[in-house]
Amino acid sequence: MNLSGLLDHCRSFLLEQDCLLCGATSRVFLCAECETDLPKNSFPHCPQCALFMPNGELCGACLTNQACYDITYAVYSYAFPMDNLIQSFKYGHRLALGEYLGQQMAERIKGISADLIIPLPLHPHRLRKRGFNQALELSRPVARILRLPIDTMHCQRIRDTCPQVDLPLPKRAGNVKGAFHCSMDFSKKRIILVDDVMTSGASLNECARILKRHGAAKVILLVAARAQI
Repeated sequence: MNLSGLLDHCRSFLLEQDCLLCGATSRVFLCAECETDLPKNSFPHCPQCALFMPNGELCGACLTNQACYDITYAVYSYAFPMDNLIQSFKYGHRLALGEYLGQQMAERIKGISADLIIPLPLHPHRLRKRGFNQALELSRPVARILRLPIDTMHCQRIRDTCPQVDLPLPKRAGNVKGAFHCSMDFSKKRIILVDDVMTSGASLNECARILKRHGAAKVILLVAARAQI
C-alpha cells in the first residue's frame, strides 16, 4: 500500500463511528438506511403553521386566530426516530447533531429571500442551566449555507417562563405573553426565526409578534421538526 492509500485507510478508520439510531458503522451520524427512514414533513400541510391538512389548506386554528408569523418551514415531523435525535441533541449535548439538522433546514429553504436569522432566544437562566441555545446551534449552518447574518443581540427573552412542555396546549400562549423584548428597529426586514421543534407554536408566535411590532416586514419560521398535534 502506497503512502496515499495508507493515509486514506487511516482517515477512513478514524472517521468511522456508530449510527446514532441503529449502531451500524457509518462515516456520518446516520447510516443511509436510517436517514431514509426519517419522517420528512413532505405530506400536505397548512402553509402557515405546517400542521398536516389533507389538501394543504389553512388549518382551523390559522383561520380562526391570525398568527403573527407568515409561513412555517419544517423539515421533519416530530415523530420516531426524529424525536429521539432531537432529544439527544437538546438534552444529551450532542451538539454535532445541530450541524446535521441545520444543513437539512438550510436545504429546505434554499432560494427564499431573507435578510437575517434570529434564533429563538433562551432566558439567561435557562441558557446557563442548559449550556447552549439549541436554536443558535441550528442557526449556524443555516446562516453559513445561506450567507445570512445571525442576530443574537437585539431580541431577548426577558421572562423566565415555565417550560412549555410542562403545560397543556391551551395555557401555552398565556405563559409566554410578554416574554420577549426587541431593542432594534427591524423595519422592512425579512427575518427567519429558528427553533428546534414547533408544537403549539406559542413561543414562536409571541416572538414573531414582537418582531412585527418592531417593524419586521416578514417573519418566516424555520424548525427542524413539527409536532403533529
